[in-house]
Amino acid sequence: MAESKAHLFYVEDDESLSYVTRDNLEFNGYLVTYCEDGQKALDVIQAGQKFDLCILDVMLPEVDGFTLAEEIRKRDEQVPIIFLTAKSMKQDKIHGLTIGADDYITKPFSIEELLLKIDIFLRRSTYSGPLKSNAPVSIGNYHFDYRNLHLAYDTEEGETLTQKEADLLKLLNENRNNVVKRSYILETIWGKDDYFLGRSLDVFISRLRKYLNRDDRIKVENIHGVGFKFRVDE
Repeated sequence: MAESKAHLFYVEDDESLSYVTRDNLEFNGYLVTYCEDGQKALDVIQAGQKFDLCILDVMLPEVDGFTLAEEIRKRDEQVPIIFLTAKSMKQDKIHGLTIGADDYITKPFSIEELLLKIDIFLRRSTYSGPLKSNAPVSIGNYHFDYRNLHLAYDTEEGETLTQKEADLLKLLNENRNNVVKRSYILETIWGKDDYFLGRSLDVFISRLRKYLNRDDRIKVENIHGVGFKFRVDE
């Protein structure tokens, strides 16, 4: 076995699939913490154990994968989460992506596909954007601190954004007054451009509009069939 290179959290109730998958992951050098049901996985998460990447089946006994992902995101906004989904469950894929998953794999899948995705997410650093720094910026009457995932209106306390919400706002603001193509946003923040990720992007755009709606100078315009334009009118 190769030297361990990352610690993975793997939750899957299919005994045969999990055995083969774990064996391959460990053969490829990964340390794997495995749980066969959602409640045991929830106990591990609530105990505060940290992982480099999480692989979660959606349909699990006791506690489902969505709940597990939400619990993980409460504690760690940046750890990559990959969902394992049934082929027909389109809404599951969209829901999973909007609550914080980074990608999904449709069952049945090849171990090569899983290993490739794991490698991609472990190599990919958090988006830092084309600007020179992540220093706090003003957006209209809002104060946006990307490094700390914080958005505040005027002098109010504000709220903490998810990593992807902050990534998206940063990307749009850095391209203020220019059309940013959907494909570019998806490739930059989600890592690929596909239908389900596109639906997830629309949800995140709606969230940003809601967060920013107290300053009517700020607009996130939908350029039909192309992308979005972020404006802050004088």
